[in-house]
Amino acid sequence: MLRSTPNQVILYDHPAQFEPLIPGNAAAVQELALRVRDVVEASLRLQGAAHPVTRQRLRELVRAMNSYYSNRIEGQSTHPRYIENALKSDFSDKPDVAQRQRIAIAHIEAERELESLGTPEEAVLQSPLLLRAHAALYGRLAPQDRTTEDGHVVQPGQLRQEDVTAHRHHPPTWTSLPGFLSRMDQVYGRRWSLDKGLVAVACLHHRATWVHAFRDGNGRAARLQTHSALQPLSAGLWSVNRGLARQRDAYYTHLSNADMARQGDLDGRGNLSERMLLEWCRFFIDVCDDQIQFMTQMLDLGALKQRLHALVLVKSQTEGSSEYRTELVGPLHYVLAAGSLSRGEFAQMTGLGDRTARHSLSRLLADGLLRSDSPKGDVTLGFPLDQLHLLFPNLYPEAAAKPVDA
Repeated sequence: MLRSTPNQVILYDHPAQFEPLIPGNAAAVQELALRVRDVVEASLRLQGAAHPVTRQRLRELVRAMNSYYSNRIEGQSTHPRYIENALKSDFSDKPDVAQRQRIAIAHIEAERELESLGTPEEAVLQSPLLLRAHAALYGRLAPQDRTTEDGHVVQPGQLRQEDVTAHRHHPPTWTSLPGFLSRMDQVYGRRWSLDKGLVAVACLHHRATWVHAFRDGNGRAARLQTHSALQPLSAGLWSVNRGLARQRDAYYTHLSNADMARQGDLDGRGNLSERMLLEWCRFFIDVCDDQIQFMTQMLDLGALKQRLHALVLVKSQTEGSSEYRTELVGPLHYVLAAGSLSRGEFAQMTGLGDRTARHSLSRLLADGLLRSDSPKGDVTLGFPLDQLHLLFPNLYPEAAAKPVDA
């Protein structure tokens, strides 16, 4: 039975009030399952499109992107160059920029922490991981960096201790939160088949934000949990945060629509709208598919070789650099496919004279197109921010723009 305040605001204080947690319409669920199957197959194919060493380099890039885009969704992003600087412990002398840099780094480190947990499949969609995600992020920030505009200091991993309003949504009463979270764990905390797992992740993402377990930071915590749940599928090669941020208005609209009460007898049997939950699931699955298809195009080896060739030409012509020669394209492409090469092998593959090859190799390392873990170690491909617009057009376009507050 729903209760209302004297102002006709519905009070949510019982878990039955946010059913359904999973759509019950058999035909609609089957339609989603077929769609998910295609998405899963495409994502697994993508995992085989690059060498494991190259995939690891890409994961580092995508992790920084996750931080940038998740914070941009909240309207608090910092420029990718500032994130890159912060990863080198180089923080701005402007307090507001430095604060956003610290928040970005905290997100990156929190994501690493959650990935390292090795959370069992049946637990990754449970509320303890949601609380751990919140604690992993905000626990890395000093009190002044987790103080909201209204002066509230966010407590890492702590359930809110008061009733709140989130825009037009009135989340459950704070005293009823344990019951709502327990119900989420009952429904989502199990092993899912591949064709239904992505649907469960989508549903949990909405219901976790609907419950609004924390005083602040609910969206960031939910997206960190969602990242953890998608990790076995994505292998860190694509970012759902990127897709959600690029459709930020649609993201918020679909989340808000799924807050709606049931619209008549044909809209499921729960208190909330099953039709709108299905629409949210379709949107979320489409966002995942869009990111997978985009990265599949980006990692096509033939197209990448052409882009490497274009990059070398641009660098040689715009910078007048004699170290950038077309003979480098083949070895760079080989490193991308094979994962790594010794320095001698790379130089030999260029076909250039020893002195010229060494100078070119040194320049590639200095510019970040090649990376090495030691002064004489093997080289792997790098993805420097200032060259991403050539290597992976439109992947991270903000990285090529000059910071507006520079």
